[in-house]
Amino acid sequence: MEAKHRTPQEYMRMALELARKGEGKVSPNPMVGCLVVKGGEIIVHGHHEAYGGYHAERNALTHCEADLEGAELYVTLEPCCHYGKTPPCTEIILEKKIKKVYVGCLDSNPKVAGKGVNILREHGVEVEVGILEQECRTLNEVFFYYMERKLPFTAMKYAMTLDGKIACETGDSKWVTGPEARNYVQCLRNRYYGIMAGIGTVLEDDPMLNCRMEGGKSPVRVICDARLRIPLDCQIVKTAWEHETLVAWNPQSAQEFYHGMGAPEKLEHIKAYLKEQGIVLLEVPRTAGCIAPQLDLKKLFRQLGDRGIDSVLLEGGGTLNASALRQGLVQRVYAFVAPKLIAGADAKSPVEGIGISRMEDAVILQEMEVLRFGKDICITGKIEPETIEECELL
Repeated sequence: MEAKHRTPQEYMRMALELARKGEGKVSPNPMVGCLVVKGGEIIVHGHHEAYGGYHAERNALTHCEADLEGAELYVTLEPCCHYGKTPPCTEIILEKKIKKVYVGCLDSNPKVAGKGVNILREHGVEVEVGILEQECRTLNEVFFYYMERKLPFTAMKYAMTLDGKIACETGDSKWVTGPEARNYVQCLRNRYYGIMAGIGTVLEDDPMLNCRMEGGKSPVRVICDARLRIPLDCQIVKTAWEHETLVAWNPQSAQEFYHGMGAPEKLEHIKAYLKEQGIVLLEVPRTAGCIAPQLDLKKLFRQLGDRGIDSVLLEGGGTLNASALRQGLVQRVYAFVAPKLIAGADAKSPVEGIGISRMEDAVILQEMEVLRFGKDICITGKIEPETIEECELL
């Protein structure tokens, strides 16, 4: 690779492209790209390739035999300065006698958080921070959100027709969108650490919720099932040994349901069988004041965060989506829209619940993008936090 007379922003964009190569491979670490320039020529480049492996700077510098004294280094995230699974990147930058380091954005990890930059400066390295800072933060929006809150970053995804339906009145939903859009969904499943659906989706669609992209990594599957009604012969259960699976349930709701059926012993059988299949059962409190038994998603998400699940792709139905929105747990939306009209007053919508009473209280997206996939489009954006605080969707 060669480049002459480029601006720092141009070099940082190249580093961002390198960083994206780590998507789906480095979580819960951030995606990071790095390149070294000397005399207007890119001497070496690298990116964080896999969790537990060398960071971008070490990948670039370790096997570089060129004389890098006086060179400039561009990196999308502040170099680490502590010993973890790999040695500090600040050390090798100093060893190679790099003259100046351009940093996209600072690291939120308390072990770094400005310390890496300070160490470099204390050793005479010139450091400039904030080159394409917003782009660098957006690239790792999952990392920053999780690092700062210890809660999973959640992206709500759904596919609907032009009249806002996710299925016909009969329940048929195959397929709302075309193959190009569905292929992109596989990329999203590779991108996010976990995937969540409600028991209604399992009962109606019997999905696998795995990643079918070549070379992709399947997410941890999380099923919200307060009454533990999951069929023992469904795809989720049958493939639990292949794909890590968690089922969130509430013992009181389940006991009431099976006692009401006159089959309390069935609950114990289901619990035992699910555990035999390698499924982890997460006990979660119920949401207070709900008529139907619903899980307290905030408590569930705290458990997921404690397990190191830094992100969730929410592929639920209208009830689960509404509950997650109401509790302020959704940070991004991927709304796929197909050029179809199916009508039907009872056809399902992507977000249900009671809804808001005033348009001015609507949840608003920011940093919008519109993507095109064949005949379909995808509208994606981040939710403005202040628009969700008082929103009552259930």
